[in-house]
Amino acid sequence: MSLQFVRAFTAPGASVSFLIDGEEATAQPGDTILAAVLAAGKSLRLSDTGDGHRAGFCLMGACHDCMVQLADGRRLRACSTAVEPGMNVLTRQPGAIPTGAEPLAGENT
Repeated sequence: MSLQFVRAFTAPGASVSFLIDGEEATAQPGDTILAAVLAAGKSLRLSDTGDGHRAGFCLMGACHDCMVQLADGRRLRACSTAVEPGMNVLTRQPGAIPTGAEPLAGENT
């Protein structure tokens, strides 16, 4: 499976450094967590009920499908929360990945 995410424009300013599962990543100024994770070729999480990758549903903060946890324990909506420098977004929680689920190409497990 491959994700398709295409930026319509590049925001001016210095990129924002953050972490996805402890791995270095960068975001454009003003990127939401969702946009930054997708731009990095990752998904927010695997489905709770199957082996599908999840990347948000409504994209306006109403459905809670894009909820992520940060390494500091905070839970946030990825579609409406801007990336902050040093933020560590967790896409995998211990025991949260269904048995037999396959990571995206290039993802570490």
